[in-house]
Amino acid sequence: MPRLEGGEESLRSLAAAGPVFFAFFKISCPVCHLTLPFLERANGTARIFGISQNGIEDTREFNRRFELTFPMLLDREEDGFPAGNSFGITHVPTIFASGMDDRIERVIEGWNKQEMERLGVVRESDHVPAWKAG
Repeated sequence: MPRLEGGEESLRSLAAAGPVFFAFFKISCPVCHLTLPFLERANGTARIFGISQNGIEDTREFNRRFELTFPMLLDREEDGFPAGNSFGITHVPTIFASGMDDRIERVIEGWNKQEMERLGVVRESDHVPAWKAG
């Protein structure tokens, strides 16, 4: 897959290097606006890769707007959404968590406060819904 800042990356090689979260999103998705900034809180303690289903400039602007610093990969419509189709994405955000053995251990669809608490990114002072569909 293309990296936002140039070059390419293989999801398989990223997962083979140890536990990782792949967060599929679209910039027009309000639930993605809620979810991705919380994932940013885990950046540095967990390996997170955003997978944007938008173009380069739109994704850069989204990152600036929400102050996202984790690496971004592009799964663009013009390329036929190869990763999204491979993973069977039906809506966004969808987060896949792989474990030590390169297998998907968990899938988080939409916003799920309980799952975000498991990641340690929701604080007591955060007033967020328990669940929102993507």
